Amino acid sequence: MARSARSPLSFRPRPGSIPDSPGVYRFRDAHGRVIYVGKAKSLRQRLNSYFADFSALHPRTQSMLTTAADVDWTVVGTEVEALQLEYSWIKEFDPRFNVKYRDDKSYPYLAVTMGEDFPRVQVMRGAKRKGTRYFGPYSHAWAIRETVDLLLRVFPVRTCSAGVFRRAGQIGRPCLLGYIDKCSAPCVGRVTPEEHRELAEDFCDFMAGNTSRFIKRLERDMREAAAEQEYERAARLRDDIQALQRALEKQAVVLGEGTDADVIALAEDPLEAAVQVFYVRGGRIRGQRGWVVDKVEESSPGELVEQFLLQMYGDATAESMPREVLVPSAPPDVEAIVELLSEQRRARVEVRVPQRGDKKALMETVERNAKESLAQHKIRRAADLTTRSKALQEIADALDLDQAPLRVECYDVSHLQGENVVASMVVFEDGLARKSEYRRFAVKTKEGDVASIYEVIQRRFRRYLEERSATGELAADDQAEGSSGPIDPETGKPRKFAYPPNLVVVDGAGPQAAAAQRALDELGIDDVAVCGLAKRLEEVWLPGDDQPVIMPRSSEGLYLLQRVRDEAHRFAITYHRAKRSKTVKESALDTVPGLGPARRQALLRHFGSVKKLREATAAEICQVPGIGPAIAEVIASTLKEEGQ
Repeated sequence: MARSARSPLSFRPRPGSIPDSPGVYRFRDAHGRVIYVGKAKSLRQRLNSYFADFSALHPRTQSMLTTAADVDWTVVGTEVEALQLEYSWIKEFDPRFNVKYRDDKSYPYLAVTMGEDFPRVQVMRGAKRKGTRYFGPYSHAWAIRETVDLLLRVFPVRTCSAGVFRRAGQIGRPCLLGYIDKCSAPCVGRVTPEEHRELAEDFCDFMAGNTSRFIKRLERDMREAAAEQEYERAARLRDDIQALQRALEKQAVVLGEGTDADVIALAEDPLEAAVQVFYVRGGRIRGQRGWVVDKVEESSPGELVEQFLLQMYGDATAESMPREVLVPSAPPDVEAIVELLSEQRRARVEVRVPQRGDKKALMETVERNAKESLAQHKIRRAADLTTRSKALQEIADALDLDQAPLRVECYDVSHLQGENVVASMVVFEDGLARKSEYRRFAVKTKEGDVASIYEVIQRRFRRYLEERSATGELAADDQAEGSSGPIDPETGKPRKFAYPPNLVVVDGAGPQAAAAQRALDELGIDDVAVCGLAKRLEEVWLPGDDQPVIMPRSSEGLYLLQRVRDEAHRFAITYHRAKRSKTVKESALDTVPGLGPARRQALLRHFGSVKKLREATAAEICQVPGIGPAIAEVIASTLKEEGQ
């Protein structure tokens, strides 16, 4: 990554000039633009940490410091003031090195325009408007329309546009909804403005969770109508009650009635994070919303939560604030966050990490949604052709390759304390996974990850050379006449290891990359590039280099390398678990005397697992074909002794 020649020491504040007080600081670049905003309990300790030992800093922090040309700060009285000022500056300056949460899609809200003379119910997206009550957001607009259609029976609030409303008033005739009693028709004076506003307020109260009083009122009116033998009115009220109940059924009950909480969950990898929020009002899930963020600075889960809470609630109204915010990790300054949010709501707001019960279970559900959101975001990002082309070119530039690596192979080793060592090979072509060409290896060596990488690369590329030799492709200018190349003439499919990659990526740092390069050199292969990708700092290592290649954190090239590495890790872990499970099953039954392979398989098919077999009685084991009473007793006693 190209860096400015400017040293951070050139703008280091003079010793003793930084106050030992809470405050907020700003780093600026050579053009005076704010590139990073941070807060600290002690400005002196925090700012001195940036200039103490540059080599010990995270690469992302190093990048920020080499971009900066100046730093200034503002002293505040409390940590709450620091949070408020930090939020204000981030909103004002939009610094490039701060975490920025963005909607992963535009969510629709159910909105009631209480600021108008005749409030209107409608679906809204985008920025919120003053004087409008919002409910949701919802995952789909049709979910809002279904709910509104049910509620208009009981709360016939206006839903038409301003143009339709004016025209109805001019001609003295309401629209269709007015005729079917799903609008109170204030346009033609059927109700007064005050009566219509009262309907809109009741609609908002119902959506805000105050549901029981409306249903009880309708039930009372229905009983009175039936007692007075007004059966048509009683039937209509019965249908109104059912409409409200159906509207409530569409919102799942997850917590105790009266619970108002926002449940926030986080899913992250070294480059990105996804946040999901479930809005619970009156114990029911009223809406859902998601954000994604590029992690341009190193942040712990608690710090990500704190930054998210500031951005989410920074401009929130008191009415929209919940009584409780459930988070996956506590913010570093949780008391300051609680005080700030309580000021926003003008009442106490609790911020806590759920430990057990229904709230913990709901948090796990939200977390699954966050993981799915992050996975879908990665898929959408990877599917874009322009983005993939840019990523491949960035990799070529960073590694000094002659051309973009159209075929990339990545290798990862997986084991448990040196046992059941396996490796995976995944293939990406033109930036997309080619799962049909994934391969897996049972590794023979037990001398560590470096030796395992060496063995796997040797085996893979020795097979490649054997395929070339078999088809006469030993040299590009000396091919055998009539050679079928990498396609098997009998099956018409590519041979398993026929295609060489442009780039080999290994999971690891310098030693792993050097081992892969040594394996290629010994085979005489000199047209395949090699690099390693270290997990901890996402550094790219070239064989023989003492220093890593630091690609920009926001680069598409690093993002693609990370996806390739993570896919190789997933594939290796899956194989390792399967092999370990098989080993456990086989070893447990191998100790039973007189039990051959056929009967072992029959037992596993019948019981499904060794655990269930161990819990079975001798009589139950006898039910398996081929197992007599004597061997059943031996199996039961042997497995029980092993389990103790």
